[in-house]
Amino acid sequence: MRADCVANSPGERGRRIARPDGRAAVTAPFEHGDVLSLDGVRSAQTRIGSHVRRTATVRSHGLSELLGTNVYLKLEMFQKTGAFKVRGAFNKMLTLTARQKRGGIVAASAGNHAQAVAFAARELAMRAVIMMPESTPRNYLNATRAYGAKVCLVDSLSDAFVRVPEYQARGWTYIHPFADPLVIAGQGTLGLEILDDVPDLTDVIVSIGGGGLAGGVALAIKPQRPAVRVWGVETVGADAMAQALSAGRVVELAQATSVAHTLCAPAVAETTLALAQQYLEDVVVVSDRDALAALRFLLEREKVLTEAASSCTLAAAELLRNSFTSDDHVVLVLCGGNVALEEIIA
Repeated sequence: MRADCVANSPGERGRRIARPDGRAAVTAPFEHGDVLSLDGVRSAQTRIGSHVRRTATVRSHGLSELLGTNVYLKLEMFQKTGAFKVRGAFNKMLTLTARQKRGGIVAASAGNHAQAVAFAARELAMRAVIMMPESTPRNYLNATRAYGAKVCLVDSLSDAFVRVPEYQARGWTYIHPFADPLVIAGQGTLGLEILDDVPDLTDVIVSIGGGGLAGGVALAIKPQRPAVRVWGVETVGADAMAQALSAGRVVELAQATSVAHTLCAPAVAETTLALAQQYLEDVVVVSDRDALAALRFLLEREKVLTEAASSCTLAAAELLRNSFTSDDHVVLVLCGGNVALEEIIA
């Protein structure tokens, strides 16, 4: 254990994963139902509005021609810190008590959540310490430190989660990257923007790491527009949700191996699994190769640089093209753009 990371007290080609029979819907109410609801997402939108950007949703002529339908890009890579994660971080942190704020914030992340928590903590004048795997790309480490957080390097993302209780026991408040209801509701504000921008929406394709973004987007859209299909996407080697849906329970990956490292949660949460069971049309698993090909296509043709965790939505759309008609309106959520150039230059 690094000496400067000891917890101190506050004073100190792809495939589609079909739903197995019998998992169609969750009928029991969710815990924290007042937060995990359309009203909860709308409250989050009001709460965080002055702290985040309202990102654009734009129609892509080239992708519409390619896929034979109306395709739009939700440009969330232009969000503060370069990814959607600040929405959930602010929604959680803005609800903390004065005592919790004084105690400090702790988080575990391999990238975008780390930056989001660090940035929000700086903006709200709180201390933050982030547990990050040693394998985390340098650009994520540098940005997280630049926002003012203390970074503690550990062997793996699983180890990062294991370290968190040490800080909680000493009064630090934990911001979970995807299981916290307030974080999920914050991510869902992105879905409200999509509905405003594309009133004829029929489909949303959104990537899944731990499932907080997909669950939040579904919470924002499905109660208002039940016919809209919300498709989840994972990459081979980071398919914790697909495996959980097939098994009917949370499954921990022995090792996450995808190049889409921001999708590499070791497991989804019970809450996000339940949301996926209730709301997602399907989960599509694409190869790293196809996700990277889509990344390059988006850069060359759409002039936007995304992570593989975002471009995988285009790879999934290509697999799903027979599910769309020429009259459909399909939104690809480009959820982040924090990619280092060395990751895509080969």
